[in-house]
Amino acid sequence: MSALTFYTHPMSRGRVARWMLEETGLPYETVLLEYGGSMKAPEYLAVNPMGKVPALQHGEAVVTEQAAICLYLADWVPEKRLAPPVGTPERGSYYRWISFMAPLEQLMVAKAGGGAMPKPEMAGFGTEADILNTLEAALSGREYLVGDCFTAADLLVAAYVGWYLQFKLLEPRQAFVEFVQRHTAREASLRANAID
Repeated sequence: MSALTFYTHPMSRGRVARWMLEETGLPYETVLLEYGGSMKAPEYLAVNPMGKVPALQHGEAVVTEQAAICLYLADWVPEKRLAPPVGTPERGSYYRWISFMAPLEQLMVAKAGGGAMPKPEMAGFGTEADILNTLEAALSGREYLVGDCFTAADLLVAAYVGWYLQFKLLEPRQAFVEFVQRHTAREASLRANAID
């Protein structure tokens, strides 16, 4: 396997990607970047023209965006079962919950902005109640979102929900709090946090 190079800043969304890297057990090199400095330097813009982190370079492949990094890494270590096998019903749910973080983030950014919420027919998330009730139903009474083991979907949902609970943008429903506590107590999560 080609070397993995992980571009990040310890106070960024790169913390989620680091958690995923730690779950895989794959060796990787970390390149720390600074906001407004090395993150916008020509050398890094050649890796990620957006000039933001995280980014993962694997040989000639460059992967940016949290969900893409998690999907990419999970497929490299099938023995870790971080993704359900292709062709199973669980694979569809896995994609669904990883993708569900996009409308959740749209809602949270809209709330953080403090302005008027977009009309439900214009918002990718519908209404706040739609998002929160759907997420609560998915997390209630189950240990994992998909199947019988921890996957990248659990990682992303726990990370995002935890982040928004921390900043009080998401109401602390019991199912949310318990899901985050359970999964962020994993050894790989604790290792990633210690590194960052």
